[in-house]
Amino acid sequence: MIERSQVDVNQTWDLTHLFETEEAFNEALEDLKGKVDAFQKAYEGNITTAHQVNAGLATYRDLLEQRGKISAYCNLAVSANTRDKEAQTRAAQTRTVLAGLDAKLSFFESELSQLDDAVLEEARANKEDALYIERLLEDKKHLLSKDVEATLAALGNTLDAGYQAYNDIKFKDMHFADVEADGQVIPMTYNSFEGRMQSEPNTAIRREAFKVFSDTLRKYQHSTASAYNTQIQKEKTMATLRGFDSVFDYLLDRQKVSRELYDRQIDVIMEELAPHMRKFARLIKETYQLDEVRYEDLKLEVDPTYAAKVTYDEAKQYILEGLEPLGEDYLKIMKEAFDNRWIDYAETIGKRTGAFCSSPYGANSFILMFFTEDMNDCMTLAHELGHAGHFQLAYKHQNILDGRPSMYFVEAPSTTNELLVEFYLKNKAGDDLRMKRWIISQMVAKTYYHNFVTHLLEAYFQREVYRLVDAGKSLDADTLNHLFKETLAKFWGPEVVLTEGAELTWMRQPHYYMGLYSYTYSAGLT
Repeated sequence: MIERSQVDVNQTWDLTHLFETEEAFNEALEDLKGKVDAFQKAYEGNITTAHQVNAGLATYRDLLEQRGKISAYCNLAVSANTRDKEAQTRAAQTRTVLAGLDAKLSFFESELSQLDDAVLEEARANKEDALYIERLLEDKKHLLSKDVEATLAALGNTLDAGYQAYNDIKFKDMHFADVEADGQVIPMTYNSFEGRMQSEPNTAIRREAFKVFSDTLRKYQHSTASAYNTQIQKEKTMATLRGFDSVFDYLLDRQKVSRELYDRQIDVIMEELAPHMRKFARLIKETYQLDEVRYEDLKLEVDPTYAAKVTYDEAKQYILEGLEPLGEDYLKIMKEAFDNRWIDYAETIGKRTGAFCSSPYGANSFILMFFTEDMNDCMTLAHELGHAGHFQLAYKHQNILDGRPSMYFVEAPSTTNELLVEFYLKNKAGDDLRMKRWIISQMVAKTYYHNFVTHLLEAYFQREVYRLVDAGKSLDADTLNHLFKETLAKFWGPEVVLTEGAELTWMRQPHYYMGLYSYTYSAGLT
């Protein structure tokens, strides 16, 4: 793996789409400070009419758009290189500034919520503001006093300390030993384990890699547990402050999803998919002639005799052709993403793990991932482009306060993209039954496994965690390890040996710092 400065710039995203220079960024931040002060002076204590509500919301939306671009510029730079001290410093300082600005802006929603419903209903006649005001009327019972809301906003950076600590542990503190197995010495990073080594067909190397990876995770289990406990206790406190009966009610209220639907989503898949996935584990055992299937064997390819490699340019072609059913307007967005450096796919030192798509309002999307010429990378890229296409279209037709859907739906467009490309490749194979078999195996082992197994088990574990939090419990590493191991045992049964280290898998998932997110992957596929 190489330094970021050594890669072809075309393999990286172009943050100048947000700000062309550092000077332009600093000017935008100073400009935002002035606009927020002017907004506060103009509207605080002065909102009495529907016209003022509508005018205030128009300006408020502009401020949020500018804030979003500033925040994205800082955070994306850190994600691309977590070792860049200059980017880290800029991001930390900017978060502090933005928290102060958020505190100044917090009066606006507080004062709107205190207006007579008749005034809000009149303002709601403005189509641009209708949905926001509808939500405000629904949610006003959970808003706190203006001073309390301002205090919470000012503490925003501090209240996110759990997630920041998690990222610092993961990207700054963790370093992995080399993997020594089968006569080879292989350097390992977080990204190389999750990207390649966990699906390495050589059993000796794969299992030793898991051991080395787990040995390092274990050293940080207590600090990571402390970070996670900070996050969930914060959420419980916020739920109580805002008058919710449970942390589930608080988190699901944002999604406009009932507890019944949430529980059903998890329980049905947990119970009814488990027997089929145990059959999948037996297939892995037979295919690789293993004495036993261990937890670290589950990411193996179902068909080891056919390993199709795909270049980035080939992946681009497959994706564009596979997504043709979505129409020319959609394809135009996809082509722009490829041609105008929306995608950061180089393997570089210090890069954040996993893959994501960030879509700041009023700008293009930014996709971070690793591309290693594995077909799974093609599907990951199709998935993240699904997020990009979704939000580019949503933001084209809706304002910043209306553009984001319930989190329950957010993984559906991206998963649809994966399936469209997979079905396209399956049809493209024609009479090549070997290729068709391999594509189907990819769909099962990647798309379905990722959505219905990996994230579903995370969701089940997360539900158990929040149940304990609602009961007034504080969680440590031993408790979290026990809960995750129990979750795995319930799903996999006797078919899979839970090797020491399997219980630490909860440490790998950043979605736990984003509310009830994990279960929405299964919703996206259903």
